[in-house]
Amino acid sequence: MNFQRGKRHEELEMNLVPLIDVLLVIIIFLVVSATFSRTSELQINLPTAEANAPQEKPLTIEVGVDANGKYVVNGKSLSDTSVAGIGAALKEAAKDGKEPTIIISADAKSTHQSVVDVMEASRTAGYTHITFATQSNAEK
Repeated sequence: MNFQRGKRHEELEMNLVPLIDVLLVIIIFLVVSATFSRTSELQINLPTAEANAPQEKPLTIEVGVDANGKYVVNGKSLSDTSVAGIGAALKEAAKDGKEPTIIISADAKSTHQSVVDVMEASRTAGYTHITFATQSNAEK
């Protein structure tokens, strides 16, 4: 017998919010408790050398440039201040040394062009290792 003839029956629906909450908690527990595999690492014991390193000093050529544009290569003053003249003096100072290091020691008031000329001369001579000498404040 149907005593509630005029009333409509409400359709039942499943509430998914608690289900989603429970699943999120389970996922969090799985992520926290999971162990992540590490990539295997090789334990390598490298051999050690007992021999002494050679005590060879690299060949250096010191080029001095003063405020007047005069050049000095390894203590010898240059009369030819062109790029070709500086390059010839560098080759003479290097003799048969392979890859010398050019140390440019320029006066603070020397022109940029004179320093660039030394760099260009060393490039044309085939010397690529160039460094600059500096002076610390304590030496002034």
